[in-house]
Amino acid sequence: MLLALGVQAQTTDTLTVRIKGMRCGECAHKVKNVVKKGPGIQGITFNIERRTATIAYDRTQTCADSIRAHLAATGRYKASDYSPSDTIMRGMGLRIDDMHCQRCYDRISQRLQTMEGIDSMAPHLDKHYIFVRYDANKTSKDDIRRVLGGLGFTPVNYYSSPKVQFAYYTIPNVGADPVSARQICDEVLTLTGVEDVNVNERQKSLAVTYFNDETSAEQLLADIKAAGIEAVVSPAHECKEE
Repeated sequence: MLLALGVQAQTTDTLTVRIKGMRCGECAHKVKNVVKKGPGIQGITFNIERRTATIAYDRTQTCADSIRAHLAATGRYKASDYSPSDTIMRGMGLRIDDMHCQRCYDRISQRLQTMEGIDSMAPHLDKHYIFVRYDANKTSKDDIRRVLGGLGFTPVNYYSSPKVQFAYYTIPNVGADPVSARQICDEVLTLTGVEDVNVNERQKSLAVTYFNDETSAEQLLADIKAAGIEAVVSPAHECKEE
């Protein structure tokens, strides 16, 4: 058994490629199905932000050119070279209901500017919205959201569609309750109409992006409470940023 494992390890190579047209989990699933039809494929992982796939394969059964040919044959998911030194610009919009004023944004801007990979930021304070351009080879959406959370903000995905709405609640027991912030996020994500969720334990806040053709503000709050999460609509805020 040990010898067999050693032989397998010696014949395994990996190929990382950028895949044009792969923009979501569903696309990645289709790419995976295409690649796995070829011989010798041992595994595949994806980075959707970078549009990359890393494919482990047995070089005694296939090769990089063959894998690329399988992808090219789809006519949609063509592979191209990838390098960690590539610049891969991405943009994301974030709704930040606890970003109330210019001073809030200034604090966000000052911190994000210290992050490697941040290209530019554009705030829309009247909509509690910020657009961030970044190099996905140097940072990620999750990294940016984590930094904002550490500053005391609660960002969620922003979309300009009239079908998309946003909700912001106070959850007083999030720090003391045995249910973690991660568990709350996972629970709320299962509710009808919910697209994105974030919890900030420091702010004791819950932010939600949802589709108003699938649920309403009233129904969403009722569903959150029915899930055992003590949430209340936050009162109008007076910013105390200095």
